[in-house]
Amino acid sequence: MSCDVLEKYPEDMRRILLQVLQFVEGETSVYRLIDSQDASLPEFFSLLQQMQKDGLLELENGKVRLSEKGKELREELGLFSSNVRCSCCDGTGYVIAEEFREAFREYKKIAENRPEAIEVYDQGFISVEGVMRRVEFLYERGDLASSIFIVGDDDLFSLASSLTGLPKKVTVVEIDERLVNFINDTAKEYGLPVEAKVYDVQQAFPDELRKKYDVFVTDPVETIPGLKLFLSRGVSTLRGVGCSGYFGLTTLEASRKKWYEIQQMIHDMGFVITDMIRKFSVYPEEEKNFFRFQEKLPVVEKLNAEIDWNWYSSTLYRIEAIKEPRPIVEGEMVIDEKVYKDEESWATPY
Repeated sequence: MSCDVLEKYPEDMRRILLQVLQFVEGETSVYRLIDSQDASLPEFFSLLQQMQKDGLLELENGKVRLSEKGKELREELGLFSSNVRCSCCDGTGYVIAEEFREAFREYKKIAENRPEAIEVYDQGFISVEGVMRRVEFLYERGDLASSIFIVGDDDLFSLASSLTGLPKKVTVVEIDERLVNFINDTAKEYGLPVEAKVYDVQQAFPDELRKKYDVFVTDPVETIPGLKLFLSRGVSTLRGVGCSGYFGLTTLEASRKKWYEIQQMIHDMGFVITDMIRKFSVYPEEEKNFFRFQEKLPVVEKLNAEIDWNWYSSTLYRIEAIKEPRPIVEGEMVIDEKVYKDEESWATPY
């Protein structure tokens, strides 16, 4: 039976099918299932429809169950349902070390008063634990005790990193004046070397910020034009060879084909990819986060089910310049909807 069923699916979808069979146990939230696999949201939805058509699973009210045929296939393939990821560190490989706990405690208090995410800027922030793990990752890679430039700071990474006392200076450019004021006021209160400026990435990049920093950090929108723009702004700030950049990228709104284009873009700008940590950052379902717009998310409309799991996670990339950094976008780049949304943007409010 297994060969006949599996041959219906392309190789890339066959792998996702196996992930689904491995993960479903009893009645499973469809959003938890999304979090367990690596297809983009349109690909995953198409796979679910085909598996239903083939009688392998049932989907009702946001819950997935394997049919008897699906259970037989799983047994025949020798698969089992088990979580093999580390539960202590959420599968990231990083725990909050003693030396970072005081900074983490202060950062958590600060983050409670952050401005809420607003739809017009496609905002969303990762968990406070995820932010501090990112800080630790920069420390491990020798990038924290540096000058850091941040393109968009929904996560308040500028404050979390500076609370450690290690960065020389941190500069933030951010379109949302509320966030700029919050970051600057907090930095002043705590005596942190952080400065935030109001800046729209579509504007020509200021000359006074070029080639002045060792590290950039950003979480770009996941369209190809958006990635070119956000990464170019970060790359423009780096001093030269050996400087590094960090950004998050999902598989949910960026298919393998898009990843291929992005990695070509990274190489064209003079960088090598040194690290990719899968599911490193999770965007929690909190009152101030973007999930409160869930009725406007295409994936919720397609599945016709309310979100009941923190399913939106991203891979953390680290890139390092091995040539003189070359931004693809130098001057003004006028933004239209194509920068923020494409056919894979199923977790972006419409």
